[in-house]
Amino acid sequence: MESKMTKLEKYWILYDVGNSAFVLLVSTILPIYFNYLAGKGGVSEVDALAFWGYGVSISTILVALIGPVLGTIADTKGYKKPIFAACMMVGVAGCAAFALPGSWLAFLAIFVVARVGYAASLIFYDAMLSDVTEISRMDQVSSQGYAWGYIGSCVPFILSLVLVLGNEAIGITMETAMAGAFLLNAAWWFLVTIPLLRNYRQSHGVPKKDHVVRESFGRLARVLKDVKGNKKIFLFLLSFFFYIDGVYTIIEMATAYGSAVGLDTQGLLLALLVTQIVAFPCALIFGKLAGKYKNTTLIKICVACYFCIALFAIQLDRQWEFWFLAVCVGMFQGGVQALSRSYFASIIPPEKSGEFFGIFDICGKGASFVGTALVGAVTQLTRNPSSGVGMLAVLFAVGFFLFGKAAREWP
Repeated sequence: MESKMTKLEKYWILYDVGNSAFVLLVSTILPIYFNYLAGKGGVSEVDALAFWGYGVSISTILVALIGPVLGTIADTKGYKKPIFAACMMVGVAGCAAFALPGSWLAFLAIFVVARVGYAASLIFYDAMLSDVTEISRMDQVSSQGYAWGYIGSCVPFILSLVLVLGNEAIGITMETAMAGAFLLNAAWWFLVTIPLLRNYRQSHGVPKKDHVVRESFGRLARVLKDVKGNKKIFLFLLSFFFYIDGVYTIIEMATAYGSAVGLDTQGLLLALLVTQIVAFPCALIFGKLAGKYKNTTLIKICVACYFCIALFAIQLDRQWEFWFLAVCVGMFQGGVQALSRSYFASIIPPEKSGEFFGIFDICGKGASFVGTALVGAVTQLTRNPSSGVGMLAVLFAVGFFLFGKAAREWP
């Protein structure tokens, strides 16, 4: 990590290192283990893919419902950190609880709860960006967060792979190995968050009122009105809704899709490890490029490349093609996420960051139910996983068009 980073910036970046372990778990081992449990329960591979997509969709709908309200409450001075900590602990506890159930339905229910905690924590984490750094450094700090998150998450992931793929050599059952992996990732997530919890102080916010919740609903109504009245913010959020939906759907359903089309499980896991490794330097490169080129131009390049990735995925049926896809995703994943986060933070009022990032998360992680539900529904209707994945290209095309319009608007 660069020496010129402040301690608070580094502590903020560390939370990306922690929660990214959960993200990597969700995009690799969890879907495969869910398919294993579903198979034991007599569920077909096609239906298992669809049920996993529905589980993701339910969790994102829940975040979309509670996120803006929590974000608005968190903008009250002194509230952002405790609500962030509560949401983080729900995610950590859910991650540890994966070790408990033996049925696919119980596992899916715990996944919904854990993912709600994770996604809700990111509303407040993203909103902290305006408190921990200056506007001129947001692109760099945001990119550093994603970059170190990618490479840092590889540590618990590799240890988890050793347990899961080498369980027989170690002399433990698959269920025991999976339980160990889940507990390891939960502990990692919690421990690397401690420095941020100890040192973060909310510098932007509104004064505490006598009726915090009632006042928060009033502020939420006003911020929705502000979004509607600000064409630049409105168009960006609308475009973000579409293109980031496709990004998160690819992240969350990559191994489920690869398994459904019959690719080797170990190969899928190793390919997605390569994605994390490639994403590390590429996220840093995009952070550097943002100092030389407009971040709007870089975002459009990333979205266009994701459109091509979605088209390529339609015909995917070989292991090497999945590896190629994994490298391509790693090249642009961090760039589009980090630059979108910092771009949004730069165009909103810092004292209303929680409110606006609550809306941001609806249009981002909270809205990814569209892509996952679309993949699940089209897959079940056509009985062909490739048809469902192909629909993601439409999301990227619409997002690219709308972002072009947003980038031409001025506050």
